[in-house]
Amino acid sequence: MSSHLDVRLREGSKHSHTMTENTAFMKCFLKGIVEKSYFRKLLADLYFVYRALEEQLEWYQYHHIVGMMYFPELHRQANLEKDLAFYYGESWRSQIVPSPAGQVYVNRIHEVANTQPELLIAHAYTRYMGDLSGGQALRKIARSAMNLPSDRGTAMHEFEQIPTPEARREFKEQYRQALNFLPLDEEMIQKIVDEANYAFNLNKNVIHQLEADVKAVIGEHVFDLITRQDHIGSTERTLESATAEMIASEYSI
Repeated sequence: MSSHLDVRLREGSKHSHTMTENTAFMKCFLKGIVEKSYFRKLLADLYFVYRALEEQLEWYQYHHIVGMMYFPELHRQANLEKDLAFYYGESWRSQIVPSPAGQVYVNRIHEVANTQPELLIAHAYTRYMGDLSGGQALRKIARSAMNLPSDRGTAMHEFEQIPTPEARREFKEQYRQALNFLPLDEEMIQKIVDEANYAFNLNKNVIHQLEADVKAVIGEHVFDLITRQDHIGSTERTLESATAEMIASEYSI
């Protein structure tokens, strides 16, 4: 019996998703303002987040519910390690620590794993479906803005086992079907939707910390000109200007 969890998650977290898109950091990013100095800080925080998430998903891979959403081909930790070695050098492990907001995010993942592991589904959904969707456009923007070598710097958004738009579209449909066949009651469905909203907020807090770095690079006046624009759905419009094909096949989580 289908729980329609995919629709509940998409519709129930739409506002939180949009709020994350419309942070000052993302508005600047979408205009191609991306610098290695702060992009690598974001990747460092995400490394700690994904390491925690994937450690817990692996631990619960035989759980009667969480195990149904165990897709190791989505895991990002190894790819983030490649990116961090590129941006920080081979001694990257000794150079990074979670930011305060990053640590709160990591702590929450461990907390739900220890108390109600089904809520890991919300964290996996918000991260991986975003990576497979809008993350593909962010990858293109980052590559262009930082003039990266063809094989370095954006491994986080590269899925070796799901390499094409068509494959990603098919995989996302498979993922949605898996969500819908989870044996969940209404109370747990609502808890997962609530946790997805919290996960978006945790991610927004991580991004928000980087705004001072962006402002330092482009200057306060330019920063204010860009970020005072409160365009709902700015990500979608940026994608439209990039490629119509990506809207159709990539963006929607």
